[in-house]
Amino acid sequence: MAKFTLHLQRLWALVPLLIMQAVLGGLAPNVTASSLPGLSSYVAGPGFPTSVFGSYYVSPALPTREPQPIIYDPVLDLTFPYELTNPDIIPESSDEVFYPVPKGNMNSQQKHALIESVKTNVSKIIKSSGSEAPCSKCKRALAAAKPAALYAPVLVPDALISMCKTFEFQSDDSCEENFAPQAFGAIWTQILAFADLQGLDGQYICHSLNSDFCEQPQTRDLDTSKLFPKPKPAQVHVPKASGERVKVLHMSDFHLDARYAVSAEANCTGGLCCRSDRHNADSEDHVLSPASAYGAFQCDTPYDLGLAALQAVGPLTGTGKGRKDESLAWTIYTGDLISHDSESQMSREYLEYTETSIFHMFKEYLSGPVFAALGNHDSSPENIDAPHSLPGRLGEQSSWNYQHLAGLWQHEGWISKETAEEASTHYGGYSVKTHFGLRVIAFNTDFWYNSNLFNMINTTNPDNSGIFSWMIDELQKAEDSNERVWLVGHVPSGWDGNGPIPDPTNLFYQIVDRYSPHVIANIFFGHNHEDQFMIYYANNGTVQNSNTALTTGWIGPSVTPLTNMNSGFRLYEVDTGDFNIYEAYTFFSNTSEYTSLRETGPTYRFEYSTRDTYGPAAGWEKDAPLNATFWHRVTEAMEKDISLITLQNHLQGRMSVKSPKCDTEACQKAKICYMRSGSVALGQQCPQGYASVQSAFKPT
Repeated sequence: MAKFTLHLQRLWALVPLLIMQAVLGGLAPNVTASSLPGLSSYVAGPGFPTSVFGSYYVSPALPTREPQPIIYDPVLDLTFPYELTNPDIIPESSDEVFYPVPKGNMNSQQKHALIESVKTNVSKIIKSSGSEAPCSKCKRALAAAKPAALYAPVLVPDALISMCKTFEFQSDDSCEENFAPQAFGAIWTQILAFADLQGLDGQYICHSLNSDFCEQPQTRDLDTSKLFPKPKPAQVHVPKASGERVKVLHMSDFHLDARYAVSAEANCTGGLCCRSDRHNADSEDHVLSPASAYGAFQCDTPYDLGLAALQAVGPLTGTGKGRKDESLAWTIYTGDLISHDSESQMSREYLEYTETSIFHMFKEYLSGPVFAALGNHDSSPENIDAPHSLPGRLGEQSSWNYQHLAGLWQHEGWISKETAEEASTHYGGYSVKTHFGLRVIAFNTDFWYNSNLFNMINTTNPDNSGIFSWMIDELQKAEDSNERVWLVGHVPSGWDGNGPIPDPTNLFYQIVDRYSPHVIANIFFGHNHEDQFMIYYANNGTVQNSNTALTTGWIGPSVTPLTNMNSGFRLYEVDTGDFNIYEAYTFFSNTSEYTSLRETGPTYRFEYSTRDTYGPAAGWEKDAPLNATFWHRVTEAMEKDISLITLQNHLQGRMSVKSPKCDTEACQKAKICYMRSGSVALGQQCPQGYASVQSAFKPT
């Protein structure tokens, strides 16, 4: 009777998906209940699972208020105050800021006089007329500002705010928000002090300020003759499959919003919605779209949605923490824990709170260890990670975060003390061997992310942080030991080429080429919030076919619905011999349903099987791995059949009603190009404007 009931539950849970198939005109993949790893859907209860936290400042009161759990940090040995996450009064940041040690011995009056002189000189350059190219003028203005950063660094943020307002570079509010010391003002001071403002650094800086000032620097030639300790073996062999498979969870971009305000404006004008201080410009005194307890398209993840997702993992994947349950072998988390707060509201304390809360919830609900990479939002200020090559304390200004995360991972039992020390040293990156024999190398992709302002210092060195030389050392040791490796990061190295800066991703591509396919089995990213993949090819992708395809970059779906997404996560079935992926199941929750929920919480459903969806079109054998050759075959099938691209586009946003359609030849060509682009150099050669389904396509 129990088996019959379970089978009936599985069949009944397929009904919503079958309805979606009808709506999509048959594009959604066919599924059978018996082929799924667990249930085909999971309906969260209407009440908050209070047992996940020991106590609360504000108890759950569905659906009127988000709970406020009392979070104790075992690493810092402190309890975070309610004022930190009170949704009604959000505190401003008071983080410590770091400045270069000033040169000389100027008194206060001399420093202020210098600042005024610098502002005058910069203004003259900006106002000057003539035939000087904008890029040259911008670099000259930066160079004129450098003395202020060298001799009076503490005064620079206020000067930047003043100049920003004077020349209407941004709105007055944005000038104050972005160039405040606790935001990016102190960071910009360091950039001005240490960057080569008249050289390549200056070109990157000017392009970041305004793309009309300077063109983005192109990928430069890389000398690989001394890059690797050993040459690539003439004959490489991928280990044989063992026939034994384990289940691995891929979660990404949780973006927990502990300041989420139920019934606040869910369709605000600018910034993160579902906040008490955000409104719709057309109705500032009246809420037009009240935020449900479970989230909305313009909002990050409230506790109720995040816990519904975690509760759904076990039933949907057929795993659990009971003695007789199958366990997840491990989980990979590809970054971004914290909400998309404004710069003035982001703080070190809020980040530490979020890290502690989420990893505690992971420990409560996920069986097996969790191997996490840092996301660009997992820092304060956001996007910022300082290289150790900066002088003195400046080279360690981000280390508090690496030490905190490493301590949490060790506390939860996911990594050893030695690995935690490694993570503290290598920007949150570490190398760990699972008990199944796979080596996981997690690394910090902020050192190629174009919004990490520190990447504009010493840009002639593609590895200014040293993260890639460390990665090479770890991969070489893995090759020498005949180990297979998964690389886990956050910001994808390619796709349309607009996220990272060029040279570090070029270096990464060479590393992937050198150690694939025999060492690197798979690569994983997040960041985009969308369901995507990239293929890495031999020899810089100059020849792209099934024979040159080396490995795959899997870009995982986000838990957060932001922006215009359905929430989701993925399960992989992995062979313990070759550590290739043989099946991938993606699950989602329909954000459009949340406002109507009264008697239940969110429903997470099976969305599609990668093998069943793309395998037939690719002519793929049922027992062959879903490797880079498979994915290249899929792109070849997409070239012949545009309906496959249309389907992929639906799945990219996890069937969100907000996703634009991809049913033109131009969109088809662009998408396939993105899928074959694992670096900025390749991605920038693709037609632009079709990369994301979070808003209408804007082809250029």
